Amino acid sequence: MDAAGLDSNGHGFRNAKEMWREEIGLGERVEEDATSAPAAKRHAWYRKGISYWQGVDASVDGVLGGYGHVNEADVKGSEAFLKPLLIDRFGNERRHLVALDCGSGIGRVTKNLLLRHFNEVDLLEPVSHFLDAARENLALEGDMKEDVHVAVNFYCLPLQEFTPEIGRYDVIWIQWCIGHLPDDDFVSFFKRAKVGLKQNGFFVVKENIAKKGFVLDNEDSSITRSDLYFRELFKQCGLYVHSSKDQKGFPAELFAVKIYALVLNKPKGGRNKKLRYKPALIEEPRRS
Repeated sequence: MDAAGLDSNGHGFRNAKEMWREEIGLGERVEEDATSAPAAKRHAWYRKGISYWQGVDASVDGVLGGYGHVNEADVKGSEAFLKPLLIDRFGNERRHLVALDCGSGIGRVTKNLLLRHFNEVDLLEPVSHFLDAARENLALEGDMKEDVHVAVNFYCLPLQEFTPEIGRYDVIWIQWCIGHLPDDDFVSFFKRAKVGLKQNGFFVVKENIAKKGFVLDNEDSSITRSDLYFRELFKQCGLYVHSSKDQKGFPAELFAVKIYALVLNKPKGGRNKKLRYKPALIEEPRRS
């Protein structure tokens, strides 16, 4: 996190600490009064992000930043990553699986991926018209069956305000949304979310990856972190990278995308191989 970065206007930062101090007052003295300068900066950061997405159409093309055609490749890559993990963590025996879809948007990932593998899926999304669209997209048709795979709870809350029910989830899926959290809220979220995992449960984080350092998007208040940046934050969260994989089949002009499986206990065996990334520019799909 000591690497330099830049924003979408080309302004450079010596390191992430300097950027967060400018953007949200991180490191400045915080008063209990919510109107203090650091608190006001943080509130403005989150308000700007929500305002951006409130102006986006509740469609696949909208939530993917005009790149709706990457949906198929995205789901295919995610499923290839998830299926062996479920066997590795839970075995082949039939069991009732529950997932949480964070930054769920219109329910794209839930509908096309998670409901294939989980009996229950909860959705967490702070943009109300996205969540309304998800309810419609995931509405059950026909009779209820004993083995039905269904979206259960729809939480209209941001990540930084959410604490999961203790021991509810086998998998907590976080895709194209964690970039809206500053580093301290990133760590705080994962520390809270740990309690929501069942035994052998795990997180999946799928995100855009900067080649080095970070890129700040001034338009929607989000940050694209490098692989090293992510791994340092995972350590601060007390999480271990069980496995990771590069997403394939996306247009060359987009950032590289990487998927991480994160577990609470140190995996047995050797360390993951370091992979080379070839991220491109600042346009990227954003939400699910």
